[in-house]
Amino acid sequence: MLKKRLIACLLMREGLIVQSLGFERHLPIGRPRFPIEFVARWDVDEIVLLDMSATPENRGPDPEVLSMLSRHCFVPLTVGGGIRSAEDVYRVIRSGADKAAVNTHAVERPELLTEIADSFGVQCVVLSMDCRREADGTHQVYTRSGTQPTGMTAPEWAKKAEALGAGEIFLNSIDRDGSKQGYDLDLIRSVTEAVGIPVIACGGVGKFSDFAPAVLDGGASAAAAANIFHFIEHSTIVAKAQMLRAGVDVRLDSDATYTDREFSEEGRLMMLPLEKLLDIQLAPKERDVL
Repeated sequence: MLKKRLIACLLMREGLIVQSLGFERHLPIGRPRFPIEFVARWDVDEIVLLDMSATPENRGPDPEVLSMLSRHCFVPLTVGGGIRSAEDVYRVIRSGADKAAVNTHAVERPELLTEIADSFGVQCVVLSMDCRREADGTHQVYTRSGTQPTGMTAPEWAKKAEALGAGEIFLNSIDRDGSKQGYDLDLIRSVTEAVGIPVIACGGVGKFSDFAPAVLDGGASAAAAANIFHFIEHSTIVAKAQMLRAGVDVRLDSDATYTDREFSEEGRLMMLPLEKLLDIQLAPKERDVL
């Protein structure tokens, strides 16, 4: 059985990494190199980098920026923003990305999904979906940074996209974006129950215990977040520790230890007593030498 994944979503606007609040307010974090290097080194499984300025500026992701960032990224990298052709995907992959995320242009020209899948394989095609809960309780798909309603429900578009060649879905809740209220589990379940491809849940994480329900209750294959990973140097380790304690079979790839750890209210890793630290990190022979 495949391990569940923890994914960091980095949003880029006008060349800067930003925090997003309800798709309306964006707080600058800084130049993209350092956030992408940070999350790559601190045990996140994958990174999704979305260029929010690309579609409004009628362009694709910047190959020069991607080439620079990929040199500092040591985990699988998905890139989205402004991708409208297989040629755009080719440039993104040549720049160091592993997958391409498509949103607005896939809705406007659905055959784009098939063209990318035929050229690069379904494993390269990530459908990015931004959804808003409507008054009747359904979730409608929106494009163009959450401003343009499509008239399609989330399960409806997910099923169609899977048939066209999407190999994975990046599912984001507009209502929960930046809210710190946790994932919209109804939205996640509606999509995971409609498709057979992996679904990445995003939108709403406010505390580290919010990650596990996306997998355990929502059926997602991966839990993603953006804002919570900024400014806290142990954030990805704390997130995985909480997921593990809740019973999620999450990937544990780094040298960090996840069991029997304590964390401060701010999410920082607490020091263990020396004897316990030695038991965890050193072999018996090494402890004897000490």
